[in-house]
Amino acid sequence: MSAPVIPKTQKAVIFEKNGGKLEYKDIPVPVPKANELLINVKYSGVCHTDLHAWKGDWPLPTKLPLVGGHEGAGVVVAMGENVKGWKIGDYAGIKWLNGSCMACEYCELSNESNCPDADLSGYTHDGSFQQYATADAVQAARIPAGTDLAEVAPILCAGITVYKALKSANIRAGEWVAISGACGGLGSLAIQYATAMGYRVLGIDGGEEKAKLFKELGGEIFIDFTKSKDIVGDILKATNGGAHGVINVSVSEAAIEASTRYVRANGTVVLVGLPGGAYCKSEVFSHVVRSISIVGSYVGNRADTREALDFFSRGLVKSPIVIAPLSDLPEIFDKMEKGQIVGRYVVDTSK
Repeated sequence: MSAPVIPKTQKAVIFEKNGGKLEYKDIPVPVPKANELLINVKYSGVCHTDLHAWKGDWPLPTKLPLVGGHEGAGVVVAMGENVKGWKIGDYAGIKWLNGSCMACEYCELSNESNCPDADLSGYTHDGSFQQYATADAVQAARIPAGTDLAEVAPILCAGITVYKALKSANIRAGEWVAISGACGGLGSLAIQYATAMGYRVLGIDGGEEKAKLFKELGGEIFIDFTKSKDIVGDILKATNGGAHGVINVSVSEAAIEASTRYVRANGTVVLVGLPGGAYCKSEVFSHVVRSISIVGSYVGNRADTREALDFFSRGLVKSPIVIAPLSDLPEIFDKMEKGQIVGRYVVDTSK
């Protein structure tokens, strides 16, 4: 394939300071380093983490100025001289983990996301809210040719994240998994992965629209927190003793605390959502007597990425997406802050 023509400038959404103006404007196209791919980003999912990066409310400083985004799906158009195993025209994905040292204890054990020198797309490395972005060739996701790039974009963070969380819950086919925050961007994918993995799925969220989506995605029992007068009791009854595993993608501290009470004895509470400054509280006597586990699950590694993408490629997982122009990102963030998003927004970088 002949080398594509790469422009000098491109459209992007960038901000100069945390919480500052989100500017849709022309910026230079980056030049890939020796170990990097240059990817022509076609679509990028919009994640709640992108909102935190913009606001700067996590205890990890962002690169400034910053182009956010870490669910970018596109085409390789250039690469550094040390890159192997890729070719121009390949489909590639930009993930939250852009790169790591590959030499420390964590990287040796395939826990690259815990690397002290991890480079994070849309946080410490300019991300996918631009038409051309760079990605470490080792960590970039390999997307099969012919894949719908808009549909696959959310898999690159939301999909991989919930798939890893479900693996971390240590539950077996036929057992109950409760998903707190079931019909947002993460939860809507968690429902499908859980169903494909053979689990019985209970979802907690609010409103008729989300109840309808939950059923459409294959969920079994929906608990509407806006209507339930006893969420813990309702879940214990519905599951005949509690969920074997809980995936907390909700950013409500109260919802996280409640999950420690409706998880089954010997079950696992998995923390995924990252509400700024929140704590997970569990009453110690009950925690010990019921022998429950509380674990944190961060983003998946390269194997998790491959496996999560395979579920998508086989048609077992579908992203419930709304496609919008990249220039609409400020409005999308506003809806996200107000909790008005059902499913996942994906931005088209050409608009």
